[in-house]
Amino acid sequence: MRSSNPVFSRRGFSRDNGYAGFNAAPQAGGPAAGTQGNPYAQQGGNPYPQNPYAQQDLQYGAPPQAPATTGRMTMDDVVMRSAMTLGTVAVGAILAWALLPVSSTSYGLAIGAALVAFVLAMVQSFKRTASPALILGYAAFEGVFLGVISEMYNSQWSGAPFQAVLGTMAVTGATLLVYKAGWIRVTARYARIGMTIAIAFVVVMAVNLLLVVFGVAEDGGLRSMGPLGAIVGILAILIGAFFLTLDFKQIEDGIAYGAPKEEAWLAAFGLTLTLVWIYVEMLRLVAIFSGDD
Repeated sequence: MRSSNPVFSRRGFSRDNGYAGFNAAPQAGGPAAGTQGNPYAQQGGNPYPQNPYAQQDLQYGAPPQAPATTGRMTMDDVVMRSAMTLGTVAVGAILAWALLPVSSTSYGLAIGAALVAFVLAMVQSFKRTASPALILGYAAFEGVFLGVISEMYNSQWSGAPFQAVLGTMAVTGATLLVYKAGWIRVTARYARIGMTIAIAFVVVMAVNLLLVVFGVAEDGGLRSMGPLGAIVGILAILIGAFFLTLDFKQIEDGIAYGAPKEEAWLAAFGLTLTLVWIYVEMLRLVAIFSGDD
């Protein structure tokens, strides 16, 4: 079973869906390391075989042709789908900001949009294949939610959304740099430890929310606007950076092992979930450090 970030799991890193680098050690005489259980590897039962005409080329003395790449995911596919998904989020946010003035009604609409986005994200997470309609629908409703809360934050802390966008871009760029430099190796152990921390964080935040709702914890509890809230926010952003490394690994492995082109939608979906997570936490962090100004 798999689900999508940032709740409990990440597609491609579950025990029963082995991307390269996340499989158990190969048995003696078994597939090579990094291919065992990998649905995209050329060995170990890859359902996407190489060019069927290559053998004929050898038979007739012609030089073998390169493996067929039609229908395989490329970086261009990932960039295009990510641009479409994030663009939908941005359009939804801009329209919500422009058309929904700050009020209790707009706040209720934001909560409703967030719930719809959550349901759509969960449905997509448990589907076996990517659904562009579900992913873009999620992005649209998530955009409405982000637009309303961004306007609310901006009305009290002027410029907070812009600073949060810059912060999100900085975290994403720094994480990509560290990942490409090889300072972080996304291994099975790394993924297990990170997911354990992430799950524990989500559970603690859920309990904290219940305590706040029932009046047990005051001023937001762990999510207060003070120093404790800032520490929790920084931890949440670090968890978001962890999810980014899983996203980068998923994209890298999908391209390397010939994932179907449709997988680009799932890569875009995962990136969008992660970037939304980081942006919301960054928005809170900016507000905390801005004080009551």
